[in-house]
Amino acid sequence: MGWGGISTTPVWKLLLVMFIGMTVIPVGKGLDIRGWNEMHPLNGPAWSLFFEYIANIAYALFLRKVSKIVLGILVFIAAGITIHYAFTNPHGDIIGGWSIDDATQMRIGFTRLSFPFLMGILLARVGKLKYTKNAFLTTSILLIILFAFPRLGGNTAPWKNAFYECFTLMIMFPIVILLGAGGKVVGEKANQFCKFLGDISYPIYITHFPLVYVYMAWVTNGKHTLDEPISWIMGFATVIISIIMAYVFMRFYDIPVRKWLAKKIISK
Repeated sequence: MGWGGISTTPVWKLLLVMFIGMTVIPVGKGLDIRGWNEMHPLNGPAWSLFFEYIANIAYALFLRKVSKIVLGILVFIAAGITIHYAFTNPHGDIIGGWSIDDATQMRIGFTRLSFPFLMGILLARVGKLKYTKNAFLTTSILLIILFAFPRLGGNTAPWKNAFYECFTLMIMFPIVILLGAGGKVVGEKANQFCKFLGDISYPIYITHFPLVYVYMAWVTNGKHTLDEPISWIMGFATVIISIIMAYVFMRFYDIPVRKWLAKKIISK
């Protein structure tokens, strides 16, 4: 699977990458232990948190102070940058951003960051929430359609896929957010369930990938296929274990640490 670097990686380097990864600080080629030129070799999704940290720092320093007009101009510029990249790259998509040693990858990372983050701020500033009947059902159907849509154009007409991705990112996702924000949750159990899903979404995102690596290694080493029931059983078990592990980290690490930081820093 292209993980040739793993077998030659000494333990000290593996531990060093692990400890650096805990800080979400990216690593360069010298610590690329998988051979994929990743900035976070042991936990792939962490690359997006690196860009999110930059965005939050920018928000704390100046974005929260800019006017709605300036923010709208920034959103327009970010949309232009996103559209330009989607239609000019040979693949017709906006995939990438996980390498710090490649200028193109860094460009993709900031491109993927700019429009959604800025648009989210703009929606929070100017969006007027209106009650959406059956918001959960409506948004769920929209997301299923958007996520299940096949890649368009193939290698001969990548612009078709570029159009779809830009349309989804810039038009449909903001609509889904507004519809969802206007929904109402009825009942104590439903509220608790929705709160649980919201609370656990980040812990799952940042902790599930190492388990995916283990599952992928099991499939590869055993040459398992989807025709085997055991493959589905192990895949389902990976999902369940991911949820349990995420809850444990949230309950006994994330929440206590955030409470401690809020008490020591924010309350002062």
